[in-house]
Amino acid sequence: MSILTRPILEINLGNLCKNYRFLQKLADGAVAAAVVKDDAYGLGAEVIAAKLYNDAGCRSFFVAHGIEGEKIRPHVANAKIYVLQGIGEDSLESFRKAELIPVIAGREQLEFWKEHRIPGIKPVIQIESGLNRLGFREHELETMSQDDRNLFSLVLSHLACADEKGHFMNEHQLENFNRLRQKYFPKLPATLSASDGTFLGKEYLFDMVRIGAAMYGINTAPYRENQMLPVVKIMAPVLEISPLCRGEFVGYSATYRAADDRKIAIVSIGYGDGIPRSLSNVGKVFFRNGGKVCEARIIGKVSMDNIICDVTEVENLQVGDTAFVVDDFYTLDDIGRDAGTISYEVLSRIGKNTRFDRRYTD
Repeated sequence: MSILTRPILEINLGNLCKNYRFLQKLADGAVAAAVVKDDAYGLGAEVIAAKLYNDAGCRSFFVAHGIEGEKIRPHVANAKIYVLQGIGEDSLESFRKAELIPVIAGREQLEFWKEHRIPGIKPVIQIESGLNRLGFREHELETMSQDDRNLFSLVLSHLACADEKGHFMNEHQLENFNRLRQKYFPKLPATLSASDGTFLGKEYLFDMVRIGAAMYGINTAPYRENQMLPVVKIMAPVLEISPLCRGEFVGYSATYRAADDRKIAIVSIGYGDGIPRSLSNVGKVFFRNGGKVCEARIIGKVSMDNIICDVTEVENLQVGDTAFVVDDFYTLDDIGRDAGTISYEVLSRIGKNTRFDRRYTD
């Protein structure tokens, strides 16, 4: 008899590459740089970067920290690796070892770079266009010397509302970005858009787009049907099936009480695996049963290692059967919506969890 106890994270590398190529085509000649920060959104940066480099021809990557760039460098030998959080004392050795390119967003980092320049590397300058996060403000650009401006190889900014095509901020930031780069960096190539901005139109593409979430199958343009292929599936085994009598309670804090006799399944996945606790009494899992997909509601509170599901309507369910937590019919975007968060957060939390049986497919 075979019994499984761990949740399963399945990552389709073939679909990943197809998504990258689709977005590369959409980029219309702009460089399609792959964003593999946060361990490739939790999916394994070394595996993801190597696959994109070897099979999809990607030659530009973005990470958040120097240590992430150092980690993928052996797998992307001749690629450019840009580091979004910049450079500091805690990352200097990573930059030197792996020949990383810092994105510099403030005067202090610029001064640090000037003291610790790495031969052959020209950094990126990030300018603030409306998000009001990282980036040089215009008053800082005005006082920057021409010698300092000449240090850079690329000018970057980031859109705040690109997931809403008609949002006024998109045009506002585009105008700001164009004005600032033409005034202060007229000869530099530019990048403004991440995944969602790539769908906004040619004027948002510039010389490079930074492809992240969409490449992993997330719908970053929710005003339209998702054009990305699914990359992630999450499954978990049923550990126990039990009757639940009318009037009995389920889970911590007794937040669910059965109105009539029910049947429950205990599924081996919980918030310790990254499942949002906000799915308590709200979320759902699915079972494939007799050629059809059956929905089972999560009842009671999500606990660290388990969720409890109402499987009264699921026929012939057995211990060891698979509950589908994320699949083609219930996507990362769906679970993010039901959890009251975004798919990006769900993927990041789940992907980095070491308890999953991680399986790469092609």
